[in-house]
Formats: sequence, C-alpha cells, structure tokens
Amino acid sequence: SPTFLKLQYPSLYLHHRLIFPTEELTACELETTMELLKQPHHCFLVFLFGLVLLFPAALSWKDAVTHVHQFVIQEASVKRLCKTQHVMTVNGMYPGPTLEIKNGDTLSVKVINKGKYNITIHWHGVRQMRTGWADGPEFVTQCPIRPGGSYTYRFTVRGQEGTLWWHAHSTWLRATVYGALLIQPREGTNFPFAKPNRQSTLLLGEWWNANPVDVVREATRTGAAPNISDAYTINGQPGDLYNCSKQDTVVVPISSGETNLLRVVNSAMNQPLFFTIANHKFTVVGADASYVKPFTTSVLMLGPGQTTDVLISGDQTPGRYYMAARAYQSAQNAPFDNTTTTAILEYSKSSSAAKPIMPRLPAFNDTPTVTAFSTSFRSREKALVPAQVDENLFFTVGLGLNRTQQCQGPNGTRFTASMNNVSFSLPSNFSLLQAHKQGIRGVFTTDFPAAPPRVFDYTGNVSRSLFQPATGTKLYRLKYGSRVQVVLQGTSIVTPENHPIHLHGYDFYIIAEGFGNFNPKTDSSKFNLVDPPLRNTAAVPVGGWAVIRFVADNPGTKNWSRGWDFFFSLLPAVS
Repeated sequence: SPTFLKLQYPSLYLHHRLIFPTEELTACELETTMELLKQPHHCFLVFLFGLVLLFPAALSWKDAVTHVHQFVIQEASVKRLCKTQHVMTVNGMYPGPTLEIKNGDTLSVKVINKGKYNITIHWHGVRQMRTGWADGPEFVTQCPIRPGGSYTYRFTVRGQEGTLWWHAHSTWLRATVYGALLIQPREGTNFPFAKPNRQSTLLLGEWWNANPVDVVREATRTGAAPNISDAYTINGQPGDLYNCSKQDTVVVPISSGETNLLRVVNSAMNQPLFFTIANHKFTVVGADASYVKPFTTSVLMLGPGQTTDVLISGDQTPGRYYMAARAYQSAQNAPFDNTTTTAILEYSKSSSAAKPIMPRLPAFNDTPTVTAFSTSFRSREKALVPAQVDENLFFTVGLGLNRTQQCQGPNGTRFTASMNNVSFSLPSNFSLLQAHKQGIRGVFTTDFPAAPPRVFDYTGNVSRSLFQPATGTKLYRLKYGSRVQVVLQGTSIVTPENHPIHLHGYDFYIIAEGFGNFNPKTDSSKFNLVDPPLRNTAAVPVGGWAVIRFVADNPGTKNWSRGWDFFFSLLPAVS
C-alpha cells in the first residue's frame, strides 16, 4: 500500500506518487522525485514500477471507446412565445444534442462554423487533464472558430460520473448553443445507488424575444445591465404558463413504483433558479459529475452552470404534476424575469387531459431555503481535501462602476465586474494559453493580486471610491502541485448578490460558506476537511463568502467565469 511504501521504502513511495499523483501531492515531493530521476536506477524503477501498477489499471479501462460527433453551427428559425427568432444552433437543434459517454471514454467533436459569429465550445466541468487546448473559452485556451472554419475538440473524461454540459463560450451564443453531457458509470461498475428505472435530463434555460448577441452588444454599448429574459425554459420549451407554448410543454414519463433519475442542469445565462415538482420529494445523489451523500429535499436551487442529479419515486396517485422553475433573486431592487417555466411529470395510465397539479415554489428572495439546500451537500466518501495549503488567496467578487465615459449605468456609469478590484480584459490576437506556451510577450501580465489592494468592510457600506476597478489582463501564477485555498468574498459594491463562480479545468472542495465578511480567526473553525462537496461551480452566498481548496495539478491556463461577467481572468498552473 502507499502507506507501507512511505514508511519502509520512501523512494518507491515517491515513484508511486509520481505515477499516481493524488491531491496530497506536495511541491517538496516533486522536487525530491526530480532529484531521484537523475539517478539511472531510479529511472528504471519508475518504468518497471509503472508497468506493474498500470497493468491492472489498463485492464480496467480496456472497454473505453472514442465517440465521434460533428457539430454544425448554423442559424435556425425557432418559434417561441408566438414569435419566430433566428438564432444560432448546433445541427439545427435547440437545445443542442445530448452526448452520452461512460467514465473513461474519449470524445472527438468536430465543430464546423457555418454561422455568422466567431464561436468556441466549452465542456463545462470536464477536467481536461493535459488537454487544455480542448477546454474552449474564447481567447483563453484557443482563438475562436471563425465563420467558415472548423476545430476538433478531443479529450478523455476520466474519474467523473454524473451530469455535465457543453455550451458556446463566445459572447452570448450559449443562450441557444448548449446541451447535456451525460457520463454513465465505467464499464463493469454501477451507480452507488439502486439502478434507476429511467433517466431524464432537464436543461433549464432562458429565452429572449430577440437575438441574444444583440442583447449583450446593446448592454456593452450603453454600459447598462442586459435586458432581462422573456421566459425561462425546460429543454427549450417555456411551458403552459406562457403564450403560444402549451402544446409543446415537455412531458416526463413515470410509472407507479418506479425510481427514476433526473439530471437537472441550470443552463441559464445569469439567473439562479429554484426547481421543484408538485407533491414529490427529491433524493439528491450527485452534483457537477461527483456523487454526494444522499439527502432529501423538496426543492433544488441551481446557480448558472451547476448540475444536480436526483432520484424521484413514483409514489403518488397516478396523474399529472407540474415540474416548475423560477428565479432565485438575491440582488435587491435589480430587475429580473419573474416568470415560471413548467414541464409535466406524467404517470402512465393517467389522462392526458387531466389538469396538472401546481407545486408551491419558494419566494424569489428565499435565501434561508437556498442556504439550507447548499449546506446539505457532502462528499459520499472521505474527501482528499488538502489539510494544509501552500497558497492562501483572498478574492473579492462583485460588481463595479466605470466612470470613464457617460453611459446608462447608475449616475452615468458603466457596469463592470471585478475580482480584487480588477476587471478582466480579454486579449484579441492570441489566446492566453498560446501566449503562455509560446512565450509571446505583451499579451498578459502575472501581477494579479493575491488579496484586495485595500481592506474594507466588504459587505457593509462601501465607499464610492472603491466602486471603480482597474482594467487589465492580469494572471496569477501557481506552482505545479501547490495546494491552494481561495476565499471568495462577495461585496456590496452596487448591490450584494449570490455569485456563481466556475473554475475551468478543476473540481474543488467547498469547505465552508457563510455570511458577512470572512474572518480567518473565527470562520476557520467551520472548515469541513472530512467530507466537503466536490464541485466545479460555487454559489457564493449573497453578502457572504465561500472557501474552496484544490491542488494545482493541471498545467496550462485556467479561468474563473461568472455568467455574462467574465470575472477575473486566468489561473495558470505552470509546470
């Protein structure tokens, strides 16, 4: 075992760690290993030891396959809410195709751009270990695919099971260019719960009676917030409560006595969403393609980008029951879409003419329900969360106001987003990964601050002098193998709100969250270092904070993103 090797044969232990690095990998171990590898007999031991250890692993992945797909980006006419819009789609489908693979399989997706906009595709939540070029954020890991061009994304999904999704990562094209990525258990293995009778995928989205690209371009031009959506959708359909929508409402089948798996994805542009089903409870079993300790709830809250896998039982009187989603709105006095989208859970042998039962949804600003839900997540097994950290970072996240020009934001300002008082600016000639790999100067700097330039009452009455962030393409450099802690601190600049924060190329442990200003002296006692949930997107509480930990084990350039705000930047883990 690794423990035996560590005690009895330290050099062999390091060989084992080199071949099978875990989240406990330290910079010291890496340095010692490199010294050992300078000795020829140790190089041979690594080779021999690797053959012995990798042979069983190779057998376990022998049934892995490569799935080949073609995505044609093209404009299509889509009618919703009585109006026809010309929107970008994949293969003429809205939403796009669902991809289904098994843990260990490889995906090869050729994207052909027959549209009129530059585009990239991001595989939201896929670790992309050593395949950073396939991650997809525009001008971060690749230059965009221009109209008439093509690009093939090829990567292997390993060690992840559950629900992820893919979407465009250029301007607001992801409002209509998105789909699910389902990862079934590896061949020869099963779910860590009883096999469900059926599986259904529900993509929660937003719809505008306009071209979404025009919506964000107008916001960029004026400096104001983007216009709110006209509807929410479930699998692209608004549902019974909207005009001209009833006949296309999504129907999800169930039979009495069944236990079914629902894969719920918040693929909305900006809006955290509540989701519930009339008279039914959920057993939550997974989130962001990681299994969790099962817990029961009557309502879900998903931030944009998050996924949740739940089991439902067909234990109610046969009939028709609404599945409904609507906004969780934490920002006070900010306009939002207050409509409700629905689908129908329909029991077999029930009358299709029966009126569905409507569930009771939480109030739009029901933060206590959100907190109770988000703090219920636990990893299914003991987590490999780093007990000690090499990098302790503190990032404020929130809005800002740019006063350099007369715009339509508050008092003639322009809305912007910031981390540590820096508003990120994308390059336009080279991707950051290309510039980093090829040593191209002048594309970015590596002076992103590890903490806010000024300490202030982050969630209190903030001075107006702190409302305007600096602009730059600033990166923070991490050493490969370093153990990283990041405090994500919300602010009340402009308004406090729940912030969904996604880290590309990594899963991370959410070890604590709370309200107010994070206090390391008192809040560190709240850290869960035993079974914290493993996520790729954190919902930082309104007027509060979240603390995450991960190991920088995936070289390249990684970015944080949040909804339509491309927040800070890039987090390179450099080998």
